[in-house]
Amino acid sequence: MDTIETPAARPSNPELANSLFAVRVLVILVLTAAVAFMLGVFYAHSTNSPHDDSDFDVFWRSWDILEDDYYFDLPEDKELVYGAIQGLLSTTGDRYTFFVPPVVAEYDRQQTAGEFGGIGAYVSQNQAGQLVISNPFSGLPADEAGLKPGDIVLTVDNVSIEGWTLEDAVLLLRGEIGTSVLLSVYRPADDTRFEVAITRARVELPTASTDRFGDIGYVRLFSFNGKATETLEREIGEMLDDGIKSLILDLRGNPGGLLDQAVEVSDLFLDEGIVVTQRTRSGDEIVYRSENGQLAEDIPVVILMDNGSASASEVVAGALQDRDRAVIIGQTSYGKGSVQHVHDLNDESQLHVTTALWFTPNETPIEGQGLEPDIRVDEPEEPDSDQDLYLEAALAYFETEQ
Repeated sequence: MDTIETPAARPSNPELANSLFAVRVLVILVLTAAVAFMLGVFYAHSTNSPHDDSDFDVFWRSWDILEDDYYFDLPEDKELVYGAIQGLLSTTGDRYTFFVPPVVAEYDRQQTAGEFGGIGAYVSQNQAGQLVISNPFSGLPADEAGLKPGDIVLTVDNVSIEGWTLEDAVLLLRGEIGTSVLLSVYRPADDTRFEVAITRARVELPTASTDRFGDIGYVRLFSFNGKATETLEREIGEMLDDGIKSLILDLRGNPGGLLDQAVEVSDLFLDEGIVVTQRTRSGDEIVYRSENGQLAEDIPVVILMDNGSASASEVVAGALQDRDRAVIIGQTSYGKGSVQHVHDLNDESQLHVTTALWFTPNETPIEGQGLEPDIRVDEPEEPDSDQDLYLEAALAYFETEQ
């Protein structure tokens, strides 16, 4: 129960709901959005902010009225503050500037690190809001305990998780390696209910998977976590040693991740030059560059991209496309080319604030428009699970070019 299976991993979902950059704030506001915005200055008032002046008299008067007159029970003060911050940030109109409460922030940290203690499975939520085992990782505790796709987790250590958010439920299942967690499980396939004790193990999120088609190597990169470059370098190195002549880099559904990993992954394929330029609203910029001497600078490359390829994926695809190192096959990418500074707050919550935009080596902005493929592949109206049109197009391209 370690990895949330989100629509962001599915090429058919253009909205990329929940990724490392997507808004995943699930705080339930009891108040209206307007009230939440007014509460946004509560923090300023309590910390002697320069914004704490007479201009906010109307806010404090509204706060007093709310406490005196509101019929229903008000949330706890911390919830009000969280709602206030989120309401304040929402007025920017920028979906990447948002507040993350502690429990979701911890989930994000684990996702970015790429490993944690858990039972080892992809999970999702069904329409009833129940936690569903989507796919146990082979050889890890969930698989060894006999959990199967479709199993529904009802309780964790005798605590009902009915009505919990997916992130909260996932964090309850995670814990120190070697500790035990007791699950009550319902199996719809045979209408049975059972309990199973599972010992948490070190779980490393799958970073990449590989395949081979004759002398064409294939590697799919799932995210740009802290292990992306070292994993990709190892897998490509092994395939080069085995004699591949060209490579397919599959970035479909990859929601991005760490910028330094995107630059380093790009550098595997590029000689000296620009990878991406990061520019603030004042015009200050940082130019990230690649260097000579990496292992995959000469091998022909095709990148598979869809409308779920975002952020760091677009940095890599844009760099290789602009510098004529790769042909992009697929669909227009998601268009997430903004930079967020993540501020860790003192209660372990986080504030994500957009501070800059990314531009490809040819000065193409990524934000809001995405990258265009060199060869377009459209999804069929009735998808065939046994047919991969993207992969077929890549193999056909190499066959034509050779």
